[in-house]
Amino acid sequence: MPSACPKCRRVLEEDEICCAQVRYTWRCKNCSKLTSGFAIPYGKCFMCGGELEVIGDRDLGDSMRFQAIRDAVQFELNSFHFYKLARDRASSPEQRAVLERLYEAELDHLHELEEKYHAHLDREVVELSGEEQTLLSSWLFRGIRVSEESGVADLYQAALEMERRTRDHFQNLAEQLPDGLERDLCRELAAEEEEHVAMLETEIEQIR
Repeated sequence: MPSACPKCRRVLEEDEICCAQVRYTWRCKNCSKLTSGFAIPYGKCFMCGGELEVIGDRDLGDSMRFQAIRDAVQFELNSFHFYKLARDRASSPEQRAVLERLYEAELDHLHELEEKYHAHLDREVVELSGEEQTLLSSWLFRGIRVSEESGVADLYQAALEMERRTRDHFQNLAEQLPDGLERDLCRELAAEEEEHVAMLETEIEQIR
């Protein structure tokens, strides 16, 4: 009998397939890690072992109206530009390789934000303006320096500190907000940064 595609809502005849790549989104009830995929997950949260819940379609409207999402996009853009500047000024192949990897990781994070929260960016924002000193004076980079003497471990440690600062920002913001959608967004974004922290900590352990 006829049915409706769960994604585009087009009426389907029997045995007809539409929008085969329907994506699901689920969130950990404990740590708030948000994940998307093509199949409903089985088991527990891969980060903390918490119970998972499937999240229905959330219509955020203009997602950039939420401070949490605006902050997340800005932090990822700032980190992306920071690594890009540092990469272009790298004094050794080893520095350049690490900074290239961190630069590409931030670009991936930007794309993930766009996908999860529909925070679509104009391509122009990925190109840095001439205000380099304003960028580098941001609290996110305060005390963090990449010099000719910086080794691979130093570069990863700087990246780890930036991810921790970003995570702490969202955790603190969530504590200041009442229960509701924006607090949920802050907790989700904090969990996202916690995953980045864990990944960098693992990579640092591997190079020691």
